Amino acid sequence: MNNNDTPAPGGDPVTQAFFTLHHGLPRQGPGSDATTRHALEMAGPLPEHPRGLDAGCGSGRSTLLLAEEAGAHVTAVDLHQPYLDSLAAEAARRGLGDRITVVNCSMDQLPVPDHSFDVIWAEGSVYTVGFDVALRAWRRLLAPGGVLVVTEIEWTVPSPAAPVRAYWDAAYPLRTHAANAKAAQAAGYRLHAHWSLPESDWWDEYYPPLTQRMDRADPQHPGMPQALAAHRTEIDMRREHGSDYDYAVYILRPHDHTPDSTEDETMTTWAACSETTEDIPAIRDILFAAFPTALEADIVDALRADPKAWIDGLSMVAAAPDGTATGYALLTRCHVDGVPALALAPCAVLPSAQRTGAGSAAIRAALDAARAMGENLVLVLGHADYYPRFGFTPASRFGIHAPFEVPDEAMMAMALDNTRTVSAGTIQYPAAFGV
Repeated sequence: MNNNDTPAPGGDPVTQAFFTLHHGLPRQGPGSDATTRHALEMAGPLPEHPRGLDAGCGSGRSTLLLAEEAGAHVTAVDLHQPYLDSLAAEAARRGLGDRITVVNCSMDQLPVPDHSFDVIWAEGSVYTVGFDVALRAWRRLLAPGGVLVVTEIEWTVPSPAAPVRAYWDAAYPLRTHAANAKAAQAAGYRLHAHWSLPESDWWDEYYPPLTQRMDRADPQHPGMPQALAAHRTEIDMRREHGSDYDYAVYILRPHDHTPDSTEDETMTTWAACSETTEDIPAIRDILFAAFPTALEADIVDALRADPKAWIDGLSMVAAAPDGTATGYALLTRCHVDGVPALALAPCAVLPSAQRTGAGSAAIRAALDAARAMGENLVLVLGHADYYPRFGFTPASRFGIHAPFEVPDEAMMAMALDNTRTVSAGTIQYPAAFGV
C-alpha cells in the first residue's frame, strides 16, 4: 500500500522506518508509467496546458509524467516533506521547475479556490483519507469539464478468503467496484472508465525495488523489525490471495448534464452507474412501467442469465439525486457475421420522468463503459430522431443489416473507435431476443 499522504511524526519509530524503506524508490505503491499514460489517454482530451493536482504525490512519478508529457502545470501535494524535496529537485533537473509546485498539506484540505484544476490525479494514495472523503473534497476543485483519475483498492470477488478479509478489514476495509461506483455517484460524479491494474504493476514495478530495499535494511534500526514484518505480510497476502482484490483505475467526471433539445431543461442532473443485485427489482419496475407488457423485463432477465450475452458493467441505471432508479439502458453481446458487437436494448424511463434526460444519462454511461472496455461496434433498433444524438447512423452505411425487415433509418450503428474497422454483414442477436 502507498502511504504517500501519511504524516511522519518524529516520535514514531515504526513510521520513520517505513519512510526509510520507501525513500528514493520510484513508486510507493502499485502502478507503472504505462498505466499512467493509459489513464491519461482515457481521461482526455485535456486543455493544451491543463492545471493539474497530484494528490498524495509521493516521490512524484505521476507528477513528472503529467508535466512532461501532458504539458500540465501540476500542484503536487503530500505530507511527507522529503518526498516533496526530492520531487522539486528532480523537476529542476529535468527543466520542469516552472511546471511543478510542491505543497505540504493534506490532500483533502487544499487551501485553493473552487474550480482550480482541470485534472486531479491520485494514484495509490486515496486510502489515506478514504475514497468518499477525497471525492467529496475534490468535487469543488474541478473546473467545468474537468476529470478525476484515482486508483482505489477493492474486492474483485463477492466472497474473499477469510485471511485476506481479516487483513484488509484491519488495514483499510475494502468495497466492491459496484459499491465504489455508487459512492462516486453519490459524491457527484459519473463513471467514465474503470479497469484493474495489471499484475506487472505489482510484481514488476512495485515489489522488486521494495524487497531489494528491505533486504538491505538494518534490522537494528528503531522500528525497522515492525516495518519489515508489515511489508512481508502485505507481500505474502498479495501472493496468496491476490485474485481476491486489486487496485483499479477510476476515471470520473462531475455530473454536468446538458439537456438534449427534446428534454426539459428545468430538470436536475441524472447520475448513472452499472447495476448491482439490489437494482434488479427497480429495473423490472422501470421496464414494467415503460412498456405495455412484461416482454422487455423478461428479455432482460433472460439476458442476465445468458453468459454468452451478458457483460458485467454494461447494464446502466440512471438515478435521481434521492437515489430513485429512473432510467435504464442495456448493452449485451451480439455479433455481425460472427464478429463481436453490442446491442443497445432495451432502453427505458419511468413515465413520470420522460423527456428529462434520465434515458440519455443511462445510454451515455453505457456507451462510455463499453468504450472503456475496448468495445467498438454498437447497434440499436429505434427511433431515427432520437439515437443520432449519441452518434448513431444508419447501419446500412457500414454494410450491416438486421435479420428481419426493418426501415433503413431505424436500424442504426455506431463505432466507438473510428480508427478501427467495422465488420459488415448480418446481425446475430442473443437468443433472448427471439429473432
